[in-house]
Amino acid sequence: MKLYALIGYPLGHSFSKQYFTEKFVKEGIKDCAFEAFPIPAIAEFPALLKANPDLKGLSVTIPYKEQVLPYITELSEEVKFIGATNSIKISGDKSIAYNTDIIGFEKSFCKSLKPSHTKALVLGTGGASKAVQYVLRKLNIEFLVVTRSTQLKTNEINYSDIDEKMMEAHTVIINSSPVGMYPNVNDCPDIPYQFLTSDHYLYDLVYKPDETLFLKKGKEKNTTVENGYDMLILQAEASWKIWNS
Repeated sequence: MKLYALIGYPLGHSFSKQYFTEKFVKEGIKDCAFEAFPIPAIAEFPALLKANPDLKGLSVTIPYKEQVLPYITELSEEVKFIGATNSIKISGDKSIAYNTDIIGFEKSFCKSLKPSHTKALVLGTGGASKAVQYVLRKLNIEFLVVTRSTQLKTNEINYSDIDEKMMEAHTVIINSSPVGMYPNVNDCPDIPYQFLTSDHYLYDLVYKPDETLFLKKGKEKNTTVENGYDMLILQAEASWKIWNS
């Protein structure tokens, strides 16, 4: 039996187990199972691998996209560059980290991208944010990363720095943070929504609920909106391809 799994903590919000279990049935894929492993600390990762010798592939979600890397034997070029993984291929004692968030985000994001969308604000600084930044660089879209931290790195600003002028200049706003994710559906990133226009494009990596408060506020201003569901499917299929290559 080939085993595939998801690691993260907590995992109540994850769709991966349901998606892959249904995929196995629908496509007649035999001798495969998908499990969810909520591990409270990344230090438990080696014991998890040892206890599950049939593991062939792992999806990685919050908060371990960066923390898991010291335990991996080999990193793909993309992972070396951005410092985050969401997909691990396992072959015997060897583990290889990939980032299929890059593939999923780029394909999904570009569907609604217009020539006028040349500058972006990326909300959040975690592993998903790093995949988003990688794609924006590839697409030659200038961006600033928005953080709550008081210790700013290059290219970072605070939420309090976002004013009307900045909203006018940055017509793409991408939420790569978990703010607004179920069950916290009444939360949204702290940006001045009153300055949104129909020229703006709001993309939310959150997929549950389908329409976050962030996207609702965008719709009220006639912005283009996109949630993270397509990205999720695309990255899952890309991972499946890698695990079985």
